[in-house]
Parts: sequence; structure tokens; C-alpha cells
Amino acid sequence: MLRSMGAIRRDPLAFLASMRSSYGDVMQFPIPRPATYLVSDPEAVRRVLVTNARAYGKRTLQYTTLALVTGEGLLTADTDVWRTQRPVIQPAFHRASLDLVAVHVSTAVDRLLSDWSARDGQVVDVDAAMMHLALEVVGSALFGSDLSADAERLADATLAALEVVVKKARSPLPIPVAVPTPTNLVLRRAVGRLDAAVDAMLAERARRPLAAGEPPRDMLDLLLTVTSEDGTHLTRAQVRDQVVTFIVAGHETVASALTWAWHLLATHPAALARLRAEVDAVCAGKPVTFLDLPHLPWTAAVLDEVLRLYPPAWLVTRRSLASDSLGGVAIPTDALIVMSPWLVHRDPSAWPDPDGFHPERFLDESGGRRRDVAALPAYLPFGAGPRLCIGRDMALLEGVLVLASLVGRVDLEPVGRPPQAMPLVTIRPAGGLPMRVRTRKTPIG
Repeated sequence: MLRSMGAIRRDPLAFLASMRSSYGDVMQFPIPRPATYLVSDPEAVRRVLVTNARAYGKRTLQYTTLALVTGEGLLTADTDVWRTQRPVIQPAFHRASLDLVAVHVSTAVDRLLSDWSARDGQVVDVDAAMMHLALEVVGSALFGSDLSADAERLADATLAALEVVVKKARSPLPIPVAVPTPTNLVLRRAVGRLDAAVDAMLAERARRPLAAGEPPRDMLDLLLTVTSEDGTHLTRAQVRDQVVTFIVAGHETVASALTWAWHLLATHPAALARLRAEVDAVCAGKPVTFLDLPHLPWTAAVLDEVLRLYPPAWLVTRRSLASDSLGGVAIPTDALIVMSPWLVHRDPSAWPDPDGFHPERFLDESGGRRRDVAALPAYLPFGAGPRLCIGRDMALLEGVLVLASLVGRVDLEPVGRPPQAMPLVTIRPAGGLPMRVRTRKTPIG
């Protein structure tokens, strides 16, 4: 393992792939404590996440380090705390709330198009643009806040904080955050910016509280009004942790998927042409609406295939709370289980031509979107089981709406070398994604 540290740091995706190729679908790393296993077999992964999920918890280095940014929010909370949090937040993702996401996406897309129109023919960083757009949608949809003016600062703060999280998770000698090292100072400044955004949201909400009997307007209202069994409200720190969790996790994952979508579409012109033809036929030059979504199966399939090739959460870890057996291998209590959707999504037994971009995988025989996508054993871009990402439906809705809204109004041409996948907290293109933007003067078709 010591000899492998350089390879792990240089290219963790290639390292994990080589381990699976050399030692099989369930292999143990030569680490004395805790016993650590790489689990790549789709059925074994499903056992950990779904059928025997109660035997596995989230108290791992991955989530403990991420909690330096998000606190004990829904993403990082271990089993008992998570069970009390999820019912509080679930109503924010009710179907009625999702209907309104289309309005928020439309506003953010119009703002982006205004900027790109002024830069017609210039090179833009599509990765940064998707980060800012997704951040705006999260702010307005979940917290009723216009984050457009602060999108760049908050996106930069998120990336800076998450880069520190990755460094700390990979460091063999963890340094407490209280020690004023350069890395810890970067983390402190980044978290401070996120905290300032939460403070501004809470101050604004205090100026327009809910009227007596008025139902919660968004997630922020839910967090501020919910009471526990003993009648107490969430503390300010608890509210902060949930808000920061969704600022961070709620925008970077969607932005990552959209960034890779534009790259793949630009390098697969037939798929792009089919996407434009579908949107043109359904929308006829009008803005995309929520009601259009069932009629955009190819657009949804494109997003599904992007999420297969570039799953935002490329690494998932669990700690065994009891002994178990995975793929015929005995797993002791308190073992660390490492799973990579990046590997599972490239399992050749489940996905023919696993490295190829083939959105048609996610269409049924009639050309509609497959109904069993969420149940596919070798497909888990949002996790699976009880800890399935609570924002999955919102992310899929947002992704399809953004693709359909932009594809007929801009051309994005690749610039320079193909991007290299950089596995941080999510998989992002190293150095961003520079593309030349050209606005389309007339509706498609």
C-alpha cells in the first residue's frame, strides 16, 4: 500500500480499476486497521446499500472529513441522527415542490444565455457556468434566495473547501483543523463564506416570517418551523448544517453531470442532433416546461448515460456494524467498505461497451425512457436503498430541463485537448471545460 500511494494520488480511478482487474470484485487491501475492502460486484454493492443496509453505517473517514464543511447534515449524518433528519426534509422534495423547479431553471437559464450572448464566439468555462447555474437553482428552489450575485463566490468557496476535504481524506497524517496550516486556513475562509451565505438567508427570512397558519414555502421554512418530539426547534447550528449541505451537495453534483453532458454531446454529433430534434418537436421553439418532460425520453436518456459514465459520487464508503458476507468473502464487524460507482457502472457483464456513450441503453423498445432505471443493480449515480440521495428527482428534473433549454439556443464547440476526469468529491474536468459558445439566432428545426 505504501508503494501504491503515488499511484492513488495521481489517478485514483485507474488505481481502483487495476485493483479490481487484479484481485476480483471483492478484495481486501493490506491495511491492518480497519480491515478495508474494495467491493465492485453489483449484487454485493446492492447488499451493502439496500438489502442489508441496516448492517452498515456512514461513520467513515470520507464522511467525517466532509463534515468539516457540511457539519452533521443529511449527507454525512450517521444512522441514528439521519433517521431523525430525513422526515423533516423530505416534504421539500414533494411533487408539488418539484413542479416549481422548472420556473427556477428558466430564470437561471435566461440569465446564463444573456451572459453568453454578450460573449458570442468567445471561449467560456462551461464547468464554471454550470456550477453557477445549478447554485442559483438550489438557492431559489430550496431556500427562496437569489444567489445569482454571489454564485461565483459561493461556487469558489465550495470548490476550495472540497479540495481541502480531499487532501485531508488522502493524508496519512491528519492535522487538526485548529492548527493554522495553509490548508486549514483555506478551509476556514471557504467555510466562512458559506456560513455568511446562510446568515444572509436567515436574516432575510426573519424579515418575512410565515404568517399564522401559512404552510412552509420551502426547505428553509421547514427547518425553521419543525419541532422535535419534546417540542424544541432545531438549533441555529443544525439549520446551518442542513443549508450548507444542500448548497454544497445540491449544486455541485448536478453541475458535474451537466458539464460532462456538454462535453459528450459535443463529441457525439449524432446524439446531439437527435437531442435537438426531440426538443424542437416537443417544444417548437417555446420554453421547456414541466409538462414537456414525459415527452423528452432521449434527453432523459442522455442524462442517464452521462451519470453512468461520470457518476457525481464516484466513491461511496460504509462501515460494517455487524459481520456479513459479500461476494463469498467474510466481512468482520467494523470493517471499511469502499465502493465505486465509477467501477460498477463500467462492469462489462452489465454494460456492453462500458466505456462508450450510448444513451439508447436507457430507452425501451418503443423509444420511451426505461421504467426500471432506478432498479438497475449496476446503476447507482445517486446511491441506493434507504440512503438514496433525497434530491435525486430534483437533480434529474433540473438536468433534463437545462439540457432541453440550452441545446437549441447555443452551440458549444470543444477547445483544446479532451478534459481529464479529476476525482475530487465529485468527478470534474481538470482545469475546467473551455468551450467556444455561439448563440443560435433562430429556433431549432
